[in-house]
Amino acid sequence: MGEYRPVTPPARNGVGRAALLTGVVALVFAFVPFVGEFVALPACALAVVLGLVGAQRADSGLATNRGEAYAGMALGVAAGFVVALVLLATHAG
Repeated sequence: MGEYRPVTPPARNGVGRAALLTGVVALVFAFVPFVGEFVALPACALAVVLGLVGAQRADSGLATNRGEAYAGMALGVAAGFVVALVLLATHAG
């Protein structure tokens, strides 16, 4: 007879990984004038929300990629600042 090993569910890392990917896309498009407003702003918001959900899953033990979730959230916030700066630079006087 074999030993009893409890079955552990696989980690649910998809949301944290999606936050990181969305944050990278947002940051890349944030530097493109006019296009960044329509692509980067929604991607910024999505990266922050996905990062929060991914971090919450990591804190509760359902995911193992807390760093990816936080990195995606930070990239989303940074991309938001870049979009704001580009907006100010292109629409100023």
